[in-house]
Amino acid sequence: MKLLTALSEGWSNEELKASVEAYVEMQRNERAGHLIIKQHYYSKLAKTFGRSEKAFEQRMQNISYVLSLMGRSWLTGLKPAKNVDADIADQIEKLLTQLEGQKVARIAAFEITVREKARQKNDHKPSGNQNPKPRRVLVTQFQRDAAVKAWVLQQAEGICECCEKPASFRGTDGLPYLELHYVRQLAEGGADTVSNAVALCPNCHREIHYGANAQALAAWLYDNVPRLSLD
Repeated sequence: MKLLTALSEGWSNEELKASVEAYVEMQRNERAGHLIIKQHYYSKLAKTFGRSEKAFEQRMQNISYVLSLMGRSWLTGLKPAKNVDADIADQIEKLLTQLEGQKVARIAAFEITVREKARQKNDHKPSGNQNPKPRRVLVTQFQRDAAVKAWVLQQAEGICECCEKPASFRGTDGLPYLELHYVRQLAEGGADTVSNAVALCPNCHREIHYGANAQALAAWLYDNVPRLSLD
């Protein structure tokens, strides 16, 4: 509780922005295969803003958690830490999307609030909203090549390339239902190519986006699907 309070209060927009910028820089360097020393980033931030290096390391883990709620990959070695409140998470998500030059419907604050309420013992049945108001949101979409998805699905032959089990059901078109997944997501600079795409069952697809073992599953795919390339 003390740690949550420390990480939720008193952080200026400048500190959060600097933390997110440092995180994104480290992640880009990691993807490029460059050696990164996280401690150097923590030390620089600590000297700039007068907080401890440990505080910035914890904040980086909060950023990993926000990315996990977004269904995105996080920096190796910075396991997601959920000790962040909804308002701070919303700011982090906003900064992440701004740095990437994208527009997305922000979800982190909502998901954190859901989890907080789910942990509370409350027998009161919510009334909800009979007439939820629509909200217009501009989002970034990537142009994709239909031939890539078609080829990957053909190669899979109805078998999930992660769990290696047959698709659990067929779509309305009669075909085994599998979903295309970009191992390095398009939003992270991934390519729309067969060397970056796999066919997954819905369960594996959700897990590789939102599961605690997402990074391990991605590593397994690189080791076991020959066409995949880190380039």
